[in-house]
Amino acid sequence: MTAAALACHTQNLSVAYRAEPVLHHVNFEVPVGSVMGVVGPNGTGKSTLIKAMLGLVTPLTGRSVFFGHPLDKVRQRIGYMSQSTSVDWDFPTTVSDLVTMGTYGELGWLRRPGRAERDRAIAALERTGIPDLANRQIGELSGGQRQRAFLARSLVQEPDLYFMDEPFQGIDAKSQQAMIEVLKDLSLQGKTIVIVHHHLATVRDYCTHVTLLNGSIVASGPSAEAFTKDNIRIAYEVREGAEAFLETAG
Repeated sequence: MTAAALACHTQNLSVAYRAEPVLHHVNFEVPVGSVMGVVGPNGTGKSTLIKAMLGLVTPLTGRSVFFGHPLDKVRQRIGYMSQSTSVDWDFPTTVSDLVTMGTYGELGWLRRPGRAERDRAIAALERTGIPDLANRQIGELSGGQRQRAFLARSLVQEPDLYFMDEPFQGIDAKSQQAMIEVLKDLSLQGKTIVIVHHHLATVRDYCTHVTLLNGSIVASGPSAEAFTKDNIRIAYEVREGAEAFLETAG
């Protein structure tokens, strides 16, 4: 695939934590306009892959480019929705302020958010279905509301490429459906989405492409080609509920 057709491209990426290998020579491509699900057993490098690509973890080897450029050249085109457990939810700020923080990257250190940025924040909250929570303290939110607020913060950046680390983990059905509708809309707009996902039964429903990961890449490509029973068995070593899924997988 040509560089122009890729939203991101990672080559030979290896990562270790305290001398413990986590990722081994990973080559990872995400086509522009795709919804790429990163799937695999717990503790096999899914979140680490994203963090290393975005410079949040220092790799031992490898490099990543985005839209054909190094990260620092196109950072404004990339949004990152981390796991909610990485946030200090006791910090005294409102949902509106949390979402408005998504504009800080383009404003820089010297400018403060104005009316235009706050209007974008409200629009993002409306898009995720929680405008009524704008003045709520973030510590008062439920798990699903937190994830929707996080998604709104990503939306307000207006990126071309979204990275989302297990956005559906531990949330209610209403919040999940609201977020799925937003992701579908982003996909229709031609945005690219990389999503770390753990629920095997919904992978084909949400993702156009799949990467199966277990320390190294087992398979990666269009869902119909990569997300097969044989590849799932290899990636999961037939564990963590994968066997039950395989009984019904097409």
